[in-house]
Amino acid sequence: MTGDTKAIKDHAALADAFNADEPRVNWHDETLWFIRQKRDKAAHTIPDWEQLRETASRIKHNVLSNLHDYLLQFESNAKANGIIVHWAADAAEHNQIVHAILQKHKVDRIVKSKSMLTEECHLNDYLAENGIEVIDTDLGERIVQLAKEPPSHIVLPCIHKKKEEIGDLFHEHLGTPAGMADPQVLTEAARQHLRETFLTRRAALTGVNFAIAETGEFVICTNEGNADMGAHLADVHIACMGIEKLIPKREHLGVFLRLLARSATGQPITTYSSHFKKPREGHELHLVLVDNGRSTQLGRENFRNSLKCIRCGACMNTCPVYRRSGGHSYHTAVAGPIGSILAPNLDMKKNADLPFASTLCGSCSNVCPVKIDIHDQLYKWRQVIVKEGYADKKKRLGMKAMTQAFASPTTFQLAGKAGRWFMRNVPFVVNNNLNPWYKQREMPAPPKESFGEWYQKNRKKTDE
Repeated sequence: MTGDTKAIKDHAALADAFNADEPRVNWHDETLWFIRQKRDKAAHTIPDWEQLRETASRIKHNVLSNLHDYLLQFESNAKANGIIVHWAADAAEHNQIVHAILQKHKVDRIVKSKSMLTEECHLNDYLAENGIEVIDTDLGERIVQLAKEPPSHIVLPCIHKKKEEIGDLFHEHLGTPAGMADPQVLTEAARQHLRETFLTRRAALTGVNFAIAETGEFVICTNEGNADMGAHLADVHIACMGIEKLIPKREHLGVFLRLLARSATGQPITTYSSHFKKPREGHELHLVLVDNGRSTQLGRENFRNSLKCIRCGACMNTCPVYRRSGGHSYHTAVAGPIGSILAPNLDMKKNADLPFASTLCGSCSNVCPVKIDIHDQLYKWRQVIVKEGYADKKKRLGMKAMTQAFASPTTFQLAGKAGRWFMRNVPFVVNNNLNPWYKQREMPAPPKESFGEWYQKNRKKTDE
């Protein structure tokens, strides 16, 4: 998906494109629901699951309430450990800092493990434009990179692709046999392809899952060990981190590690939870702390809790809209319900459609390991977007008409009678492609009478 495509299409249009392939939509839906079920089974094995969620939420609340102090404490301890700390106000400054470090070491090829922050900052594109080759080493990330696509999920980047399509990609780029779709064979081909890359790249870039203010260290969680391979074999390790990733003490880490993998994939814990505290002798360890709108979100009282997110993806796996519209329909780095409350903070006009891509069913809030009130924030963002004038024009006109109808009992009753008459006598007036509801559903049979009419009639019978 190109930037131009994202600029001219909203969620509904992109979801329509994804829904054109009904078997894929059903498969995507079922696969993610299977992962949601694994999450539930993993959660039910822990008696104190809800206490863990509450504890994690309160720890994060404490961090957000004292972020300034924790950031300074973390910076001081990290520097004392020998980490070179950088501060970036926005995505552009982040990209420039990373580029400057690579230029200093005359590096034009790097390996990168999964980092949603660098996706948010479009780092890969920036470095490519400046002549630096970036190889994503997470298997899912590498697959979408070969396909020239962004990730569609923060934990499962290529969940939208079937193994046969991955086989075709690997045949084209890695030389696997045509028609080969055996996951074990494809994984081994990727391993062999990446091995030489790990051994020859002098710089590695990673994300950060958690940073500990008390010790100045940070933790990276992976299932493939690719972050460790990159960081340990390279001369220069650059870690990029949103300023909200802090936790106060090392003892708090156990709370989040117990929640993260169970919420994401149903695992007890990620295969690798790697601590980085200081550089190896003769090597450099850089850490880039990035704001990029987080301070603004922190100042929005109704939306600051979104910064508690630990990027588990549980809200995506449970969301009925995400499961049936695909991650690329959200046209932003972080898709799904959590992305829909983070993205408007970065660009309200461009992402005004996303808070409306929800049923407000509350399932996202129910599974969130840090108890973010996601569905409430989606509703509140809708109010802000309409008030600021960024809502779709047709939606605004429709809501004005509904407001007038609901404000007058007479108008409401007349509109109801007219609607039932048209549905009963001239159904084609509503059963057509101009009605968005009709595009995906059968219209219900019109009732013989309104609830008000039914109530008045039955109330008279009761009174008698």
